[in-house]
Amino acid sequence: MGATLRTITLAACVPYLSLKIAWLAGSRIGIPEGSALRKDGTFLTAINALTLLMDAAVIVLSFLLTRPWGRKVPAWLLAVPMWCASGLLAPIVVAFPVQMLAAASHGHTAVTDDGSDALLAPWVWSVVYGGFIVQALTLVTLFVRYARERWGHLWRGRTGELPPSPTRSARRLTAGAASALILFAGAMHLVWAAGGTFGLTPARVAAQDFNSRVNDASYVLFAALALTGILLLGYGRGRRLPIRLPLAAAWTGAGALAGWGGWLTLVTLGLAPGDPKLPAPLMSLTYSVQMIAGLMVAVAGAHFFTERESEAGAAPERA
Repeated sequence: MGATLRTITLAACVPYLSLKIAWLAGSRIGIPEGSALRKDGTFLTAINALTLLMDAAVIVLSFLLTRPWGRKVPAWLLAVPMWCASGLLAPIVVAFPVQMLAAASHGHTAVTDDGSDALLAPWVWSVVYGGFIVQALTLVTLFVRYARERWGHLWRGRTGELPPSPTRSARRLTAGAASALILFAGAMHLVWAAGGTFGLTPARVAAQDFNSRVNDASYVLFAALALTGILLLGYGRGRRLPIRLPLAAAWTGAGALAGWGGWLTLVTLGLAPGDPKLPAPLMSLTYSVQMIAGLMVAVAGAHFFTERESEAGAAPERA
Protein backbone atom coordinates (compact mmCIF):
# COMPACT_ATOMS: atom_id res chain seq x y z
CA MET A 1 0.00 0.00 0.00
CA GLY A 2 2.83 2.39 0.85
CA ALA A 3 4.44 2.02 -2.57
CA THR A 4 1.09 2.60 -4.29
CA LEU A 5 0.39 5.77 -2.30
CA ARG A 6 3.91 7.00 -2.99
CA THR A 7 3.40 6.53 -6.72
CA ILE A 8 0.11 8.43 -6.58
CA THR A 9 1.82 11.24 -4.67
CA LEU A 10 4.59 11.46 -7.26
CA ALA A 11 2.05 11.57 -10.10
CA ALA A 12 0.10 14.33 -8.31
CA CYS A 13 3.27 16.45 -8.11
CA VAL A 14 4.02 16.27 -11.83
CA PRO A 15 1.57 18.97 -13.11
CA TYR A 16 2.66 21.61 -10.59
CA LEU A 17 6.37 20.86 -10.98
CA SER A 18 6.03 20.92 -14.76
CA LEU A 19 4.34 24.32 -14.71
CA LYS A 20 6.92 25.77 -12.33
CA ILE A 21 9.82 24.51 -14.43
CA ALA A 22 8.18 25.93 -17.56
CA TRP A 23 7.64 29.32 -15.94
CA LEU A 24 11.20 29.46 -14.65
CA ALA A 25 12.35 28.67 -18.17
CA GLY A 26 10.40 31.65 -19.52
CA SER A 27 7.19 30.01 -20.69
CA ARG A 28 3.87 31.82 -20.15
CA ILE A 29 1.65 28.74 -20.40
CA GLY A 30 -1.49 29.19 -18.31
CA ILE A 31 -0.72 32.88 -17.63
CA PRO A 32 -3.22 35.13 -19.46
CA GLU A 33 -2.46 38.52 -20.96
CA GLY A 34 -2.69 41.25 -18.34
CA SER A 35 -1.63 38.97 -15.49
CA ALA A 36 0.80 40.42 -13.00
CA LEU A 37 2.71 37.15 -13.32
CA ARG A 38 3.82 38.18 -16.83
CA LYS A 39 5.97 40.90 -15.34
CA ASP A 40 9.55 39.77 -15.10
CA GLY A 41 11.09 40.21 -11.69
CA THR A 42 13.66 38.69 -9.41
CA PHE A 43 11.17 38.27 -6.58
CA LEU A 44 8.67 36.41 -8.77
CA THR A 45 11.43 34.12 -9.99
CA ALA A 46 12.49 33.49 -6.40
CA ILE A 47 8.89 32.64 -5.42
CA ASN A 48 8.59 30.23 -8.33
CA ALA A 49 11.87 28.56 -7.36
CA LEU A 50 10.80 28.36 -3.72
CA THR A 51 7.43 26.78 -4.51
CA LEU A 52 9.14 24.36 -6.88
CA LEU A 53 11.38 23.22 -4.02
CA MET A 54 8.40 23.03 -1.66
CA ASP A 55 6.54 20.64 -3.95
CA ALA A 56 9.72 18.68 -4.58
CA ALA A 57 9.92 18.26 -0.78
CA VAL A 58 6.61 16.40 -0.96
CA ILE A 59 8.35 13.78 -3.11
CA VAL A 60 11.13 13.47 -0.54
CA LEU A 61 8.56 13.09 2.24
CA SER A 62 6.76 10.35 0.35
CA PHE A 63 10.01 8.35 0.25
CA LEU A 64 10.85 9.07 3.89
CA LEU A 65 7.44 7.72 4.89
CA THR A 66 7.65 4.54 2.85
CA ARG A 67 11.28 3.40 2.77
CA PRO A 68 13.11 1.56 5.59
CA TRP A 69 15.78 4.28 5.85
CA GLY A 70 13.00 6.76 6.60
CA ARG A 71 12.67 5.21 10.06
CA LYS A 72 16.18 6.37 10.93
CA VAL A 73 15.88 10.10 10.21
CA PRO A 74 15.74 12.43 13.22
CA ALA A 75 12.18 13.09 14.36
CA TRP A 76 12.35 16.85 13.77
CA LEU A 77 13.68 16.42 10.24
CA LEU A 78 10.47 14.65 9.28
CA ALA A 79 7.94 16.29 11.60
CA VAL A 80 8.74 19.92 10.73
CA PRO A 81 8.34 19.69 6.92
CA MET A 82 5.36 17.37 7.35
CA TRP A 83 3.70 19.89 9.67
CA CYS A 84 4.38 22.69 7.18
CA ALA A 85 3.06 20.63 4.26
CA SER A 86 -0.11 19.59 6.05
CA GLY A 87 -0.72 23.16 7.19
CA LEU A 88 -0.40 24.60 3.68
CA LEU A 89 -2.45 21.85 2.04
CA ALA A 90 -5.27 21.50 4.59
CA PRO A 91 -7.11 24.77 3.73
CA ILE A 92 -6.97 23.86 0.04
CA VAL A 93 -8.55 20.48 0.78
CA VAL A 94 -11.37 22.23 2.64
CA ALA A 95 -11.93 25.33 0.50
CA PHE A 96 -11.28 24.29 -3.08
CA PRO A 97 -14.01 21.62 -3.36
CA VAL A 98 -16.55 24.17 -2.07
CA GLN A 99 -15.35 26.68 -4.65
CA MET A 100 -15.53 24.03 -7.38
CA LEU A 101 -19.11 23.11 -6.43
CA ALA A 102 -20.09 26.78 -6.50
CA ALA A 103 -18.49 27.18 -9.92
CA ALA A 104 -20.27 24.09 -11.22
CA SER A 105 -23.61 25.40 -9.94
CA HIS A 106 -23.08 28.46 -12.16
CA GLY A 107 -22.24 26.35 -15.21
CA HIS A 108 -18.46 26.69 -14.99
CA THR A 109 -16.12 23.73 -15.34
CA ALA A 110 -13.41 25.35 -13.22
CA VAL A 111 -13.00 27.93 -10.48
CA THR A 112 -12.98 31.15 -12.46
CA ASP A 113 -10.47 33.96 -12.20
CA ASP A 114 -12.08 36.36 -14.63
CA GLY A 115 -11.07 39.84 -15.64
CA SER A 116 -8.27 41.50 -17.53
CA ASP A 117 -5.99 41.15 -14.48
CA ALA A 118 -6.61 37.44 -13.86
CA LEU A 119 -3.45 35.85 -12.49
CA LEU A 120 -3.90 32.40 -14.05
CA ALA A 121 -6.14 30.63 -16.52
CA PRO A 122 -9.01 28.75 -14.82
CA TRP A 123 -7.67 25.34 -15.86
CA VAL A 124 -4.43 26.02 -13.97
CA TRP A 125 -6.29 26.37 -10.67
CA SER A 126 -8.11 23.08 -11.26
CA VAL A 127 -5.02 21.14 -12.27
CA VAL A 128 -2.76 22.54 -9.55
CA TYR A 129 -5.22 22.51 -6.66
CA GLY A 130 -6.57 19.12 -7.69
CA GLY A 131 -3.01 17.82 -7.48
CA PHE A 132 -2.55 19.47 -4.08
CA ILE A 133 -5.64 17.71 -2.74
CA VAL A 134 -4.35 14.32 -3.90
CA GLN A 135 -0.96 15.08 -2.35
CA ALA A 136 -2.59 16.03 0.93
CA LEU A 137 -4.70 12.87 1.14
CA THR A 138 -1.87 10.50 0.27
CA LEU A 139 0.68 12.25 2.51
CA VAL A 140 -1.66 12.23 5.49
CA THR A 141 -2.41 8.55 5.00
CA LEU A 142 1.29 7.71 4.77
CA PHE A 143 2.19 9.89 7.74
CA VAL A 144 -0.50 8.41 9.98
CA ARG A 145 0.75 4.89 9.19
CA TYR A 146 4.34 5.94 9.81
CA ALA A 147 3.64 7.91 13.00
CA ARG A 148 1.52 5.11 14.47
CA GLU A 149 4.42 2.69 14.15
CA ARG A 150 7.18 5.03 15.32
CA TRP A 151 5.48 7.30 17.86
CA GLY A 152 2.12 5.68 18.63
CA HIS A 153 3.09 5.18 22.29
CA LEU A 154 3.17 8.95 22.78
CA TRP A 155 -0.57 9.44 22.28
CA ARG A 156 -2.01 6.36 23.91
CA GLY A 157 -4.71 6.90 26.52
CA ARG A 158 -7.18 9.65 27.21
CA THR A 159 -6.79 13.29 28.09
CA GLY A 160 -7.91 12.69 31.67
CA GLU A 161 -5.22 10.05 32.12
CA LEU A 162 -2.31 12.41 31.54
CA PRO A 163 -0.01 12.31 34.60
CA PRO A 164 0.71 15.47 36.60
CA SER A 165 3.15 17.61 34.65
CA PRO A 166 6.02 19.65 36.15
CA THR A 167 5.38 22.17 33.39
CA ARG A 168 1.62 22.38 33.97
CA SER A 169 1.66 26.09 34.76
CA ALA A 170 3.81 26.92 31.74
CA ARG A 171 1.60 24.73 29.54
CA ARG A 172 -1.50 26.57 30.68
CA LEU A 173 0.13 29.97 30.25
CA THR A 174 1.17 29.08 26.71
CA ALA A 175 -2.29 27.74 25.94
CA GLY A 176 -3.89 30.94 27.22
CA ALA A 177 -1.56 33.25 25.28
CA ALA A 178 -1.88 31.25 22.06
CA SER A 179 -5.66 31.13 22.46
CA ALA A 180 -5.87 34.92 22.71
CA LEU A 181 -3.90 35.30 19.49
CA ILE A 182 -5.93 32.63 17.73
CA LEU A 183 -9.17 34.31 18.78
CA PHE A 184 -8.02 37.61 17.33
CA ALA A 185 -6.97 36.12 13.99
CA GLY A 186 -10.07 33.91 13.83
CA ALA A 187 -12.35 36.87 14.57
CA MET A 188 -10.83 38.93 11.76
CA HIS A 189 -11.20 36.13 9.24
CA LEU A 190 -14.76 35.57 10.42
CA VAL A 191 -15.59 39.22 9.72
CA TRP A 192 -14.13 38.94 6.22
CA ALA A 193 -15.78 35.56 5.59
CA ALA A 194 -19.13 37.12 6.45
CA GLY A 195 -18.57 39.85 3.86
CA GLY A 196 -17.27 42.55 6.18
CA THR A 197 -14.69 44.99 4.87
CA PHE A 198 -13.26 46.24 8.16
CA GLY A 199 -9.48 46.54 7.90
CA LEU A 200 -9.32 45.68 4.18
CA THR A 201 -7.68 47.76 1.47
CA PRO A 202 -9.85 49.17 -1.35
CA ALA A 203 -8.27 46.66 -3.75
CA ARG A 204 -9.14 43.75 -1.47
CA VAL A 205 -12.69 45.06 -1.01
CA ALA A 206 -13.11 45.27 -4.79
CA ALA A 207 -11.75 41.73 -5.21
CA GLN A 208 -13.83 40.24 -2.42
CA ASP A 209 -16.04 37.48 -3.80
CA PHE A 210 -17.38 34.04 -2.88
CA ASN A 211 -13.98 32.39 -3.31
CA SER A 212 -12.19 34.84 -1.03
CA ARG A 213 -14.90 34.46 1.61
CA VAL A 214 -14.57 30.67 1.47
CA ASN A 215 -10.82 31.03 1.99
CA ASP A 216 -11.39 33.20 5.04
CA ALA A 217 -14.01 30.76 6.34
CA SER A 218 -11.48 27.93 6.10
CA TYR A 219 -9.05 29.92 8.27
CA VAL A 220 -11.83 30.32 10.83
CA LEU A 221 -12.30 26.55 10.85
CA PHE A 222 -8.61 25.89 11.43
CA ALA A 223 -8.44 28.58 14.10
CA ALA A 224 -11.24 26.74 15.89
CA LEU A 225 -9.36 23.45 15.59
CA ALA A 226 -6.13 24.95 16.95
CA LEU A 227 -8.00 26.65 19.78
CA THR A 228 -9.83 23.46 20.75
CA GLY A 229 -6.71 21.33 20.65
CA ILE A 230 -4.49 23.67 22.69
CA LEU A 231 -7.14 24.27 25.36
CA LEU A 232 -7.96 20.58 25.76
CA LEU A 233 -4.30 19.69 26.17
CA GLY A 234 -3.31 22.75 28.17
CA TYR A 235 -6.15 22.64 30.67
CA GLY A 236 -6.94 18.93 30.66
CA ARG A 237 -10.52 19.32 29.49
CA GLY A 238 -12.43 16.59 27.67
CA ARG A 239 -11.11 13.98 30.08
CA ARG A 240 -12.69 11.06 28.24
CA LEU A 241 -11.31 12.07 24.83
CA PRO A 242 -8.49 10.02 23.30
CA ILE A 243 -5.31 12.12 23.38
CA ARG A 244 -4.88 11.74 19.63
CA LEU A 245 -7.99 13.86 18.90
CA PRO A 246 -6.86 17.17 20.49
CA LEU A 247 -3.34 16.50 19.19
CA ALA A 248 -4.64 16.11 15.64
CA ALA A 249 -6.76 19.24 16.00
CA ALA A 250 -3.83 21.28 17.32
CA TRP A 251 -1.45 19.90 14.67
CA THR A 252 -3.75 20.65 11.74
CA GLY A 253 -5.13 23.96 12.98
CA ALA A 254 -1.78 25.40 14.04
CA GLY A 255 -0.13 24.24 10.83
CA ALA A 256 -2.76 25.96 8.68
CA LEU A 257 -2.57 29.19 10.67
CA ALA A 258 1.24 29.35 10.72
CA GLY A 259 1.69 28.16 7.15
CA TRP A 260 -0.76 30.55 5.52
CA GLY A 261 0.00 33.42 7.87
CA GLY A 262 3.66 33.08 6.91
CA TRP A 263 2.92 32.67 3.21
CA LEU A 264 0.57 35.65 2.99
CA THR A 265 3.23 37.72 4.73
CA LEU A 266 6.03 36.47 2.47
CA VAL A 267 4.31 37.17 -0.85
CA THR A 268 3.81 40.84 0.06
CA LEU A 269 7.54 41.42 0.45
CA GLY A 270 7.99 41.76 -3.29
CA LEU A 271 5.32 44.44 -3.66
CA ALA A 272 6.52 47.99 -4.22
CA PRO A 273 5.42 50.80 -1.89
CA GLY A 274 2.08 52.16 -3.05
CA ASP A 275 1.09 48.93 -4.80
CA PRO A 276 -2.70 48.56 -4.37
CA LYS A 277 -2.21 44.89 -3.55
CA LEU A 278 -0.23 45.69 -0.43
CA PRO A 279 -2.20 44.56 2.63
CA ALA A 280 -3.59 47.12 5.04
CA PRO A 281 -1.95 47.27 8.49
CA LEU A 282 -4.74 45.25 10.09
CA MET A 283 -4.44 42.58 7.40
CA SER A 284 -0.69 42.33 7.96
CA LEU A 285 -1.24 42.20 11.71
CA THR A 286 -3.76 39.37 11.31
CA TYR A 287 -1.38 37.31 9.16
CA SER A 288 1.50 37.88 11.59
CA VAL A 289 -0.60 37.05 14.64
CA GLN A 290 -1.91 33.80 13.18
CA MET A 291 1.61 32.80 12.19
CA ILE A 292 2.93 33.48 15.69
CA ALA A 293 0.01 31.65 17.29
CA GLY A 294 0.56 28.61 15.09
CA LEU A 295 4.27 28.55 15.96
CA MET A 296 3.47 28.84 19.66
CA VAL A 297 1.19 25.83 19.45
CA ALA A 298 3.89 23.91 17.56
CA VAL A 299 6.51 24.68 20.22
CA ALA A 300 4.09 23.67 22.96
CA GLY A 301 3.42 20.44 21.08
CA ALA A 302 7.14 19.70 20.82
CA HIS A 303 7.49 20.12 24.59
CA PHE A 304 4.44 17.91 25.13
CA PHE A 305 5.93 15.08 23.07
CA THR A 306 9.31 15.42 24.75
CA GLU A 307 7.65 15.13 28.13
CA ARG A 308 5.59 12.12 27.03
CA GLU A 309 8.75 10.43 25.71
CA SER A 310 10.44 11.00 29.06
CA GLU A 311 7.42 9.65 30.94
CA ALA A 312 7.33 6.53 28.82
CA GLY A 313 10.99 5.91 29.51
CA ALA A 314 11.66 5.50 25.81
CA ALA A 315 14.95 6.21 24.14
CA PRO A 316 15.14 9.84 22.97
CA GLU A 317 14.95 10.60 19.29
CA ARG A 318 18.21 11.59 17.63
CA ALA A 319 18.61 15.33 17.45
